[in-house]
Amino acid sequence: MKPDWDKLMKENKGNPSSLIADVDCTAAGEPLCQKYGVKGYPTLKYGSPDKLQDYQGGRDLASLKNFAENNLGPKCGAENLKLCKGKQKELYDKYMEVEEKELEAKRREIRKEVKEKEEEIKVMSDVGRYKRKLDREKKAAEKKKAKEEAKKKKTEL
Repeated sequence: MKPDWDKLMKENKGNPSSLIADVDCTAAGEPLCQKYGVKGYPTLKYGSPDKLQDYQGGRDLASLKNFAENNLGPKCGAENLKLCKGKQKELYDKYMEVEEKELEAKRREIRKEVKEKEEEIKVMSDVGRYKRKLDREKKAAEKKKAKEEAKKKKTEL
């Protein structure tokens, strides 16, 4: 993994919006590793320095590059509208024009709708599981009946 990590660091050297680096936890970097809970090698962390998270993805160069491109640096948001595209940009543009109180009321309304839909999905999932169970039981009963009929025919001969 070290060669791939080194390549990723080299490719991103000087990037003004993200830092990809390594720290030697056995030398001068030991206090930093203790501060962030690094206990084994290799440990990969990402995020804001005050909220580092453990990286759980692939360890090859392609996986690391993909993760870095999609997760490091500034992202589309109210403070970075120039990074927004398509439908997301349209939504930001739309809601940036709305007063805060109206925005909060709309958010509560949508949250209520989402909660209702989540409850509906939960019920639908439960009904689906129940119907699949009934179908399995029906098939098992039919199979058992067919076996018994075949056995009965065999004994009649």
